[in-house]
Amino acid sequence: MTTPLRKDAARNWERIVSVARALVDEGTPLQLNDVARRTGLGVGTVYRHFATPEALLETVAAPCLERLAAHGELALAGTDPGRALADFLARTVEAQVTDAALAPVAAADSAALPRTRELKEAIRSAGTVLLERARAAGAVRPDLNAADLVPLMCGLAYAVNVHGGPPAERIDTAHRYLATLLGGLRATPVDTTEQDAAGSGGRPAEG
Repeated sequence: MTTPLRKDAARNWERIVSVARALVDEGTPLQLNDVARRTGLGVGTVYRHFATPEALLETVAAPCLERLAAHGELALAGTDPGRALADFLARTVEAQVTDAALAPVAAADSAALPRTRELKEAIRSAGTVLLERARAAGAVRPDLNAADLVPLMCGLAYAVNVHGGPPAERIDTAHRYLATLLGGLRATPVDTTEQDAAGSGGRPAEG
């Protein structure tokens, strides 16, 4: 069981995380010495709480990861496979375009903190199961697999961040882009007329 921090230590921890959050939001890479200077705390104090910048970044991202893991659990309890997957992907892309700490933590091959590793695995597992259910139900293309989701969602988030307008508009833009993406991922019946025309060089079949 984790020993509770003393009040002064807890205040220092909160101050460090708050300053780190501000740095991440402004796009400044986390450096523990820089965090110590901005908090007015000693470098040793910062290092006692966070041994590495990665551990501090993961702590900043933790609330977002916790929410995504909870959304995954809710989606897994849904009864409509296609809707459950779409809802989970919507929550994922919202998080990607509103929390700058998420992308580098999610993309990292390893985790500095055990809790980060647990949350990332829970989120990945939820996405995989939701996709398998949607595919089995015929709600998405049969050739879509879990490995495809990560680059697709990252590409969508990148497009929103670059072209989505001011931060206040990005969630709406993300929803619009996601709706377009989901439209392309849906399983649709093959149009045999178009297929026949393609096979005959575009000429209608002769009677």
